[in-house]
Amino acid sequence: MTTYTWTVTNMYTMQQPDPNYVVNVLWELTGVDDGYIATIGGNTVFNTSQTSNFIPYDQLTSDIVIGWVQADLGETGIANCEANVQTILNIKMNPPPVPQNTPLPWNN
Repeated sequence: MTTYTWTVTNMYTMQQPDPNYVVNVLWELTGVDDGYIATIGGNTVFNTSQTSNFIPYDQLTSDIVIGWVQADLGETGIANCEANVQTILNIKMNPPPVPQNTPLPWNN
Protein backbone atom coordinates (compact mmCIF):
# COMPACT_ATOMS: atom_id res chain seq x y z
CA MET A 1 0.00 0.00 0.00
CA THR A 2 1.48 3.31 -1.06
CA THR A 3 1.72 6.19 1.41
CA TYR A 4 1.65 9.64 -0.21
CA THR A 5 3.15 12.79 1.29
CA TRP A 6 2.69 16.31 -0.09
CA THR A 7 5.45 18.84 0.62
CA VAL A 8 5.74 22.54 -0.16
CA THR A 9 9.29 23.26 -1.36
CA ASN A 10 9.07 26.99 -2.26
CA MET A 11 6.58 29.85 -2.25
CA TYR A 12 6.73 33.08 -4.21
CA THR A 13 4.90 36.20 -3.10
CA MET A 14 3.92 39.64 -4.28
CA GLN A 15 3.15 42.69 -2.17
CA GLN A 16 -0.22 43.27 -3.87
CA PRO A 17 -3.12 42.85 -3.22
CA ASP A 18 -1.80 42.16 0.32
CA PRO A 19 1.70 41.97 1.83
CA ASN A 20 3.43 38.67 1.01
CA TYR A 21 0.48 37.44 -1.04
CA VAL A 22 1.32 33.91 -2.25
CA VAL A 23 1.16 33.69 -6.03
CA ASN A 24 3.19 30.57 -6.79
CA VAL A 25 3.80 27.34 -4.89
CA LEU A 26 6.33 24.67 -5.83
CA TRP A 27 5.48 21.30 -4.34
CA GLU A 28 6.42 17.62 -4.35
CA LEU A 29 4.36 14.48 -4.01
CA THR A 30 6.30 11.51 -2.64
CA GLY A 31 5.05 7.95 -2.56
CA VAL A 32 6.56 5.17 -0.47
CA ASP A 33 5.71 1.51 -0.97
CA ASP A 34 7.64 -1.48 0.41
CA GLY A 35 10.84 0.57 0.79
CA TYR A 36 10.64 2.08 -2.70
CA ILE A 37 10.35 5.86 -3.06
CA ALA A 38 9.14 7.98 -5.98
CA THR A 39 8.65 11.74 -6.17
CA ILE A 40 7.15 14.12 -8.68
CA GLY A 41 7.14 17.91 -8.52
CA GLY A 42 4.61 20.49 -9.48
CA ASN A 43 3.97 24.20 -9.68
CA THR A 44 0.69 25.87 -8.77
CA VAL A 45 0.07 29.50 -9.69
CA PHE A 46 -2.57 31.52 -7.88
CA ASN A 47 -4.40 34.52 -9.29
CA THR A 48 -3.93 37.79 -7.39
CA SER A 49 -7.64 38.52 -7.76
CA GLN A 50 -8.44 35.61 -5.41
CA THR A 51 -8.34 37.67 -2.20
CA SER A 52 -11.15 36.05 -0.23
CA ASN A 53 -10.11 34.52 3.09
CA PHE A 54 -6.62 36.07 3.00
CA ILE A 55 -4.29 34.54 5.60
CA PRO A 56 -1.21 36.58 6.57
CA TYR A 57 2.03 34.95 5.41
CA ASP A 58 3.37 34.42 8.94
CA GLN A 59 0.20 32.49 9.83
CA LEU A 60 0.41 30.03 6.92
CA THR A 61 1.13 26.38 7.62
CA SER A 62 2.18 23.61 5.30
CA ASP A 63 -1.26 22.03 5.67
CA ILE A 64 -3.00 25.26 4.62
CA VAL A 65 -0.85 25.72 1.52
CA ILE A 66 -1.09 22.04 0.54
CA GLY A 67 -4.86 22.41 0.89
CA TRP A 68 -4.75 25.29 -1.60
CA VAL A 69 -2.67 23.22 -4.03
CA GLN A 70 -5.00 20.23 -3.76
CA ALA A 71 -8.09 22.43 -4.15
CA ASP A 72 -6.54 23.89 -7.31
CA LEU A 73 -5.74 20.41 -8.66
CA GLY A 74 -9.16 19.00 -7.80
CA GLU A 75 -9.92 15.33 -7.23
CA THR A 76 -8.94 14.37 -10.78
CA GLY A 77 -5.64 16.25 -10.60
CA ILE A 78 -4.76 14.69 -7.26
CA ALA A 79 -5.62 11.22 -8.59
CA ASN A 80 -3.46 11.84 -11.69
CA CYS A 81 -0.48 12.93 -9.56
CA GLU A 82 -0.82 9.86 -7.34
CA ALA A 83 -1.14 7.63 -10.43
CA ASN A 84 2.08 9.11 -11.84
CA VAL A 85 3.94 8.41 -8.60
CA GLN A 86 2.46 4.90 -8.47
CA THR A 87 3.62 4.22 -12.04
CA ILE A 88 7.18 5.19 -11.09
CA LEU A 89 6.98 2.96 -8.00
CA ASN A 90 5.64 0.04 -10.05
CA ILE A 91 8.56 0.34 -12.47
CA LYS A 92 11.03 0.44 -9.58
CA MET A 93 9.42 -2.59 -7.91
CA ASN A 94 9.10 -4.58 -11.15
CA PRO A 95 11.67 -3.22 -13.57
CA PRO A 96 11.09 -4.08 -17.22
CA PRO A 97 13.55 -6.45 -18.88
CA VAL A 98 16.65 -4.73 -20.21
CA PRO A 99 17.84 -5.70 -23.70
CA GLN A 100 21.32 -7.21 -23.82
CA ASN A 101 24.00 -6.15 -26.26
CA THR A 102 24.61 -9.52 -27.84
CA PRO A 103 27.70 -10.04 -30.02
CA LEU A 104 26.99 -10.46 -33.70
CA PRO A 105 26.91 -14.18 -34.58
CA TRP A 106 29.23 -13.77 -37.54
CA ASN A 107 31.98 -12.18 -35.39
CA ASN A 108 32.54 -15.31 -33.28
